[in-house]
Amino acid sequence: MMNDKLVFLGLLYFVQGIPYGLQSSLLPVYLRGAGHSLTRIGFTKILYFPWVLKVLWAPLVDRVGTKRRWLVGTVSGLALTCVSSAALAPEAHIWGVAGTLLAMNTLASVQDIAVDGAAVGLLKGRGELGLGNTAQVVGYKAGSVFAGGGLLAVIDVAGWSWMFMLLTFVYAGVALFVWGAPVLDEETVRGQQADGSKRGGQGADAMKPWRVWRKLLAVPGTPWTVLYVLTYKLGEQGAVTMFPLFLLDHHMTARELGFWNGVIAMGFSICGSSLGGLLLAQFSIGALMRRVFVLRTISMVFQSSLLTVLEPSPLMKGMAVLSMSIQHFLGGLITTLTFTTMMHCTQRAEESIQATHYSFLATLEVLGKLTFSALAGGVVDWFGFQVAFLFFLTLSAGTALHVWTATFTGALREHQLKEQPK
Repeated sequence: MMNDKLVFLGLLYFVQGIPYGLQSSLLPVYLRGAGHSLTRIGFTKILYFPWVLKVLWAPLVDRVGTKRRWLVGTVSGLALTCVSSAALAPEAHIWGVAGTLLAMNTLASVQDIAVDGAAVGLLKGRGELGLGNTAQVVGYKAGSVFAGGGLLAVIDVAGWSWMFMLLTFVYAGVALFVWGAPVLDEETVRGQQADGSKRGGQGADAMKPWRVWRKLLAVPGTPWTVLYVLTYKLGEQGAVTMFPLFLLDHHMTARELGFWNGVIAMGFSICGSSLGGLLLAQFSIGALMRRVFVLRTISMVFQSSLLTVLEPSPLMKGMAVLSMSIQHFLGGLITTLTFTTMMHCTQRAEESIQATHYSFLATLEVLGKLTFSALAGGVVDWFGFQVAFLFFLTLSAGTALHVWTATFTGALREHQLKEQPK
């Protein structure tokens, strides 16, 4: 039965990661090859905005209909958007492609709410929760690798339309699987609907939202965590977004980037995310974050130094692949540590607002990455790669200092984090 749950969750998180892979890895390289500016490519990150707004429609998904219907509806909608994308050429219909990607992000964000809600009802006990969260991280990143790396590696041969027709069949097959999945029987997830009666008692606060916001911000550690989740990825996000485009301009083809950055580097990211959970069972989160953030800053120094080499060579390609792999590995590790930090903070809130508190932090985490990703291309176009990466490095060093200070005098002090989630 547990294997059925893991397959079910892993498959849904896999297809949920496809839009991210398309937009973060495939689309920038494809548009750059078509001659679009880095500023325009950077602004495509605005299409992620539905993920920032998902907290607004989460209550609707939670209280109306069943999780099975929401999942089948959203996955079927994703199949239809892929059909629409297959009929478009990004060189000639950039706004049409942008519209379909916006629709995909909207549907995927709703799917995320539904599958998270289903997971809460399906997973029982600490053991199942650990395995379920592993399925979430690995499934999502595998979907991203498939779309952003695997498809990019063959797009020159297969073409844009063929690629989206393949995705159409993938989504249609998953929709049929979910429709008949026995793990979503009403008896299995009935507990979620039963929680609705508990929420009804919170109507007074719902009518006076400022009371909820005051409660959220009054939770110990929240101000520090808010600043942290908004800024912890800024420098890294700029480097991860722009370095592959530097390589496309000077050293690698789109097919090579699809393999090395979209597949190999993302594989390192998955390893980093998985290792984070194992390390948390052995070491305190404060000590881990202090060291990993310093390592990330050092890796960005290494990556920035590669920007001075403009002549293509096998050595440069090897160093670039090594740099991207290290950066993605540390980024995956930091992501696991960050979501654990967010959970620690939320656990200090009273039970009636814990779900809202965590959604609030998660939304800010997406907003911080999204905003900087949208602006990074403009920074590079305006100042050039070398100056822009010096700026990214400065931001990364500032975040490392922010974390280092917090481990001694702030929210990450050891005595506040003795009880680590396993």
